[in-house]
Amino acid sequence: MKLTFLGAAREVTGSCLLFEAGSATFLVDCGMYQGRRALEDRNAESLHFDPRRLSFVILSHAHIDHSGLLPRLVREGFHGRVYTTRATIELLEVLLNDSAWLQQQEYVRAQRHGRRRPPPLYDADDVSRLLELCEPVRYGEALTPAPGIKAILHDAGHILGSASVELHIGNGRHPLAVVVSGDLGQPGRPILRDPAPPPAADLLICESTYGNRDHKPLDETLDELVDVVKDTLENRGGNVIIPAFAVGRTQELLYCFKSLAVEGRLRGLDVFVDSPMATAVTRITERHFELYDEEARRLAKIVPADGDGPRIQFLATAAESMTLNDRRGGAVIVAASGMCEGGRIRHHLRHHLPNARNTVMFTGFQAGGTLGRAIVDGATSVRIHGDEVPVRARVVTLGGFSAHADQTALLAWLGRLPRKPGRLCLVHGEEQAGEDFAAAIASRFGWQAERPLRGDSLELPG
Repeated sequence: MKLTFLGAAREVTGSCLLFEAGSATFLVDCGMYQGRRALEDRNAESLHFDPRRLSFVILSHAHIDHSGLLPRLVREGFHGRVYTTRATIELLEVLLNDSAWLQQQEYVRAQRHGRRRPPPLYDADDVSRLLELCEPVRYGEALTPAPGIKAILHDAGHILGSASVELHIGNGRHPLAVVVSGDLGQPGRPILRDPAPPPAADLLICESTYGNRDHKPLDETLDELVDVVKDTLENRGGNVIIPAFAVGRTQELLYCFKSLAVEGRLRGLDVFVDSPMATAVTRITERHFELYDEEARRLAKIVPADGDGPRIQFLATAAESMTLNDRRGGAVIVAASGMCEGGRIRHHLRHHLPNARNTVMFTGFQAGGTLGRAIVDGATSVRIHGDEVPVRARVVTLGGFSAHADQTALLAWLGRLPRKPGRLCLVHGEEQAGEDFAAAIASRFGWQAERPLRGDSLELPG
């Protein structure tokens, strides 16, 4: 048996693990690279396997850096099953169709301006055919996707429907136990349950996105959120612009605005959700009440007094979005994408960054090479839609909203293992984060953690 790391190795996008076990060849995740152009160009490279020979795919969750190349597999001949949670399948329909549309738009735009860009990797028809191959799996349900392979999904608490993957590979009395953490959520986050504890593993593959730092506590983050919103709207007379991921972050923010209204801390906000994708994902989230934690279930039943609750408007059309350009103050505008690489947020930044009365509030990780990262790192001007835009607005980063577990939470998750893993590999983290997390693991548990490079393979016993 062999495992090859095809992405998210000493980096945070492109998650893809290739398993070759007897007659079965399968993937755990098949994500896109995101961020710098050099990274994105990898998406069009030749695959390191033949999609026609894949037996199946197990998908941890719907984020594009884990799912974004699945329709390409279908276009190139994959016809097996994709096993994942029902909520993930519903999110895939939204996210992958948006990805296909964005690729087409970027290709047309590049041709119009005489720039070279690879053609789209897939289209809506490929997405439709992929969705027909998806088979829903419940948390804790054992499935046998191929002879000699058993898989179980566990709640990862990262986004709606996210999962850690437990595999048992082999027909003998002692099959190899492999656990893939997927992306783990931060305990105590709004809406979702905390990550389930990990099962025993002969080989554990663990994410390390925030392996070298801790997030600000959520209560402190909410205090800062209240202060920033009140100061911007009431004292500065500006708008608050929030680049937010359409999946997870937008829904968490809406939850927090309602919770703070119930507590009497932020009343009567005018909140505009300017993202058709975020609107669709919010509707999906509302349908999966069974995945909420107890606090979210309680809050969902509370109706704030008239005028106290946030006045939330979901904007559908571009024309509705453009009306916000004339809004000089008093608005909270939540728009995708979270790293400012596309979507309507770029239009709002173009109009609001030059005005010092406004605040741009980041609530999530900004990968290197993205527009969001440039703004967070203190750029005095940025290029948006071909124009150089001065950055005069206040820029704030709220760290407590991260969808990823921080170092303390990751170590606590590892500490819940029933026994020491036979082998531990760190993925989905930038170089320094992985190095520091490996040192923290050695200090806390005395375990040696490996940090594979892209293309590295492990020979597995079996």
